[in-house]
Amino acid sequence: MALVSINQLPENILLEVFTHVPARQLLWNCRPVCCLWRDLIDLMSLWKHKCLQEGYVTEDWDQPVSDWKVFYFLCSLRRNLLRNPCAEEDMKSWKIDSNGGDQWKVESLPGAHGTGFPDSKVKNLCLKSQIIDLKAEGYWEELLDKFRPDIVVKDWFAPRADCGCTYQIRVQLASADYLVLASFEPPPVTIHQWNDAKWTEVSHTFSDYPPGVRHIFFQHGGKDTQFWAGWYGPRVTNSSVVISHRVTRNPPHAVAQP
Repeated sequence: MALVSINQLPENILLEVFTHVPARQLLWNCRPVCCLWRDLIDLMSLWKHKCLQEGYVTEDWDQPVSDWKVFYFLCSLRRNLLRNPCAEEDMKSWKIDSNGGDQWKVESLPGAHGTGFPDSKVKNLCLKSQIIDLKAEGYWEELLDKFRPDIVVKDWFAPRADCGCTYQIRVQLASADYLVLASFEPPPVTIHQWNDAKWTEVSHTFSDYPPGVRHIFFQHGGKDTQFWAGWYGPRVTNSSVVISHRVTRNPPHAVAQP
């Protein structure tokens, strides 16, 4: 019986086979095989099909997508990059940068003189920092530098009703050697005593940032304004850092600070 090469199959059959191959294997193992495979694997129709297959889009998706391959990988990697965001595992994965007064505490909500969090699944208080290594999280250099997907940061904070407090947050995008390329550090927020203990969401989107981002530094915290003994500072929880499927459109520029 004569041997038949897989490349003798019709191209639509080869494309169907490729839709069932894991995406990273398609790029790293299959694409370099030959020019035919490279050209087929680079077809946007293949990656759109894989997006539909994985449920990242629906048949009636009407938003513009400039590169379905990049879109696929950004969707597949999309998740909260902060570990233990609600301190459900105590302070695991968090670095305590400052531990003054009676120190940080994990507390069930709503707690004394507080209000319940909008999401009933979130229960805890946490004040701390993390450094995210983007390459270790699966993002490679070309994806970060050429396409520079939006980076969405969110945090929630609330005071106690019986005590004033100050809340602050700082998020920095840094290079491989920890040079700061972009920063979000709004002025501290002070809430006065005898307030409604309402939860407030803080959000910021990094877009059109310089190429070279390899780390994200996230830090938040605060203190009470009465300087009472005990735990009267701001409560913070449900923090998140998410790489969006949206990508930058402006030409890259490079500015670095130590």
